[in-house]
Amino acid sequence: MSIIALPAHFDGKRICLDEPFNLKMDTKLIVTILPTIVTQDIDNEHKNWLFLSGQRLEDAYGENEPEYSLDLIKEVNPDYEAR
Repeated sequence: MSIIALPAHFDGKRICLDEPFNLKMDTKLIVTILPTIVTQDIDNEHKNWLFLSGQRLEDAYGENEPEYSLDLIKEVNPDYEAR
């Protein structure tokens, strides 16, 4: 098995994985304790990326986005299946 990083937290009694993951009995693990400031920085960076992504999506699909007609398509995708 390759090395896998899984987010987890300590609930006061045991270490709990934040996402489901199947582990075999007696799987060897290494636990790394992250300082609180590191996890806060990661959370803030994640929030900033989500905000930036949302802003770019709003720019791309905003109310002022023009409607494009099908005759502007230069090359038809033969594998496209409309839903």
